[in-house]
Amino acid sequence: MTTSLKKYLLVGIKGIGMGAADVIPGVSGGTIAFMTGIYEELVGSINSIDATAARLLFRGRLRDFWKHVNGNFLVSVFAGILVSVMSLAKLMTYLLEYLPIPTWAFFFGLIVASSVFILRDISDWKPRDAVMLLLGVVLGVVVCTLSPAETPDALWFIFISGAVAICAMILPGISGSFILLILGKYEFILATLTRILSGESTAMDFAVLAVFVLGAVVGILSFSKFLHWLLARFHRATLLVLAGFIIGSLVKVWPWSNMDTVLEAQVLRGGSIYEVDMQIPWAIACCVAGAALVTALELLAKRKSA
Repeated sequence: MTTSLKKYLLVGIKGIGMGAADVIPGVSGGTIAFMTGIYEELVGSINSIDATAARLLFRGRLRDFWKHVNGNFLVSVFAGILVSVMSLAKLMTYLLEYLPIPTWAFFFGLIVASSVFILRDISDWKPRDAVMLLLGVVLGVVVCTLSPAETPDALWFIFISGAVAICAMILPGISGSFILLILGKYEFILATLTRILSGESTAMDFAVLAVFVLGAVVGILSFSKFLHWLLARFHRATLLVLAGFIIGSLVKVWPWSNMDTVLEAQVLRGGSIYEVDMQIPWAIACCVAGAALVTALELLAKRKSA
């Protein structure tokens, strides 16, 4: 096996780690990229898809285009991400259907720990910092308490969801699936993927997936530069708003926020319909496990950067 092939195979494995992280709300694929040492190359490669790349492509200079955008690297990363997402979609759908309380408790722990680590890196607090954090909390609560009518399953909203969620992939601490979660499209997209993978899909499922992927492509090409500009110019304020947004979103992932779903899952497991099992010990254990996972990833990332 050549050195180059080994290199890109390893990059693909790192992409698998990013994809696994992005399927789980609260864990960022960007954090995995940073931890494994490919973050800067990933951001640089995405940003290189610009007007120069377009000119090279349309002039038929495919080799120069491929070299300009670091094509081997990008294909390796995104192939790994795709393999991981497709592999975990069925598992996540099963867990959300049959074990919603432990699953949401795990997500709750992930998100709490993520917000703690983001806020920990901010020192010398000032009154305007508290205002930005509060603004983020309010935004998070408002978005997460939108009614289903305000987060439709229409293709135009699927496009927007894909465009916004993909931007989180390149931001350490912010998960793409977390963005889908607060937009109310996490379970919807997972269910669509599951039907496609199981061979039970309809033409509409493929349309949804195609529009979501198109939105993701447009989003990562259009919004990534803006987000990086925002973080470069207003890093502190942006970080505080994002942290507040994460905190506000906890209202949506509270394990017992939808008792109808909890009861349905209990019936699926063969339980009684007259007495709801709150599964508090399991919820506490899964919450702690989620927080521990984020803590371990953060410690590894810190060690990598030291």
